[in-house]
Parts: sequence; C-alpha cells; structure tokens
Amino acid sequence: MLKTIKYCPLFFFLLILLLITGIGFCLYTSKLASFIQLNLYHTQWLDYFFTYYTLMGDGIISGIAVLILFFYKKKKAALTLLIAYLSSGIFAQLLKRMFTKPRPSLYFEQISFHYTHFVHGITNAHSGSFPSGHTTSAFAMATVLVLFLRNWKISLLCLISAVLVGYSRIYLAQHFLQDVVAGAITGSIFGFFSFYLIEQDRPLKLDRLYRKKQPVPIQAEPDYIQTTN
Repeated sequence: MLKTIKYCPLFFFLLILLLITGIGFCLYTSKLASFIQLNLYHTQWLDYFFTYYTLMGDGIISGIAVLILFFYKKKKAALTLLIAYLSSGIFAQLLKRMFTKPRPSLYFEQISFHYTHFVHGITNAHSGSFPSGHTTSAFAMATVLVLFLRNWKISLLCLISAVLVGYSRIYLAQHFLQDVVAGAITGSIFGFFSFYLIEQDRPLKLDRLYRKKQPVPIQAEPDYIQTTN
C-alpha cells in the first residue's frame, strides 16, 4: 500500500493538509461562523455553476464512472469504485441516523438567524446534515481513481473536483463545514481501504492459506534390492 501512495504523494499530502486545516477551522470557529465566512461571496454565475456541479457527488455519477471503467476493461478499478461508493454511502447514512443534525435552513430557523443567500431552485432539506453524502461519494471516487491511475496531474484534478463538490454543499446551504469535512474523511478512508481490499486480492488468498496448512504427504522410500555376488 505504501508503494502505491508513492505514485501519488502530492494528492495525499494535499488531502491530509486540507483535512487538518478543515478540522482546525471547525474546532476554533462555531458552526455558524464558519458557514458565514465561507459564504461571503455569491454571484449569479456561481449560483448556476454550483447548482449543477454539486451533482458530481451524486450516486449517478459514481455509477457512470463504474460503467466507463468496465467499458475500458479496468475491472479492478470499477469493482473498487463500486465497493467504495456503496460502503462509504452506507456508513454515511448510518451516521446521519445516529446524529440527526439539522441542515442549515432548519438550524437558522431554530436560532432565528436570517440568511439571505439561499440559491433559487434548490430544495432546502432540513435533516440528515452530518455528514455530507455528496462529499463522501466525491472523495471516495477521487481516492480510488488516484490510486489506480497514478498520475499527478489527474490526482490534482480529482482533488480539486472533490473539494469543489464539498464547497458546493456549503455554498448551496445544504451542509455546514463540519459535515463536509466528515464526508471527506469518510470517503477517503473507504476509498483507500476498498483499494487495499481489491488490489491486494485478500479474499482470493484463502485457498493459499488452506494449502499451506495441509500436512505434507510422506513419500515412501523406495525399496532397494540387495544383490550378492
């Protein structure tokens, strides 16, 4: 696994740096303060861009990516991406039900805060804020693609794409920074371990383990006929 990371060190260095920065920002600022600071600039073209770009974290995009990888005969990569998407998605949904955190629109109502930058045409959900499912899917896909493609230019593109998905969830007032950071961590971890599971071929090594435990048959020594002169 460490040998694989060496092919894309820039991605993992920047990913860890971004996650540490995001965690630090969450620890030293309130949920409302971080949300406001990340939503200081709104324009019509950004509203339009993020309204559609946020779909990059949708399950349909991950499904299309899986089909494309299968089409180009990248079966291991396709299977890894499918496992990463399903496992990270299930885990994210479990966390949503465990914590039941309110989304920004409901949270603002609860604290009587008047927010004026809701984007027109976006349905404001109220529950299941933590973590961000779109961000989870985006980072799971980015991690898997980076580990298989092993190209620093593609790794940067994947990271930027995933980060923009995460930011789109804040810009569209669907999630807080804490939700996005948790989604990025979840997606990255499940993407990483899904790759480890498939690439190392762990399940297929059970038969080798079984063969190793079998007793070695003792071959009978050949009988020698003694002849006398």
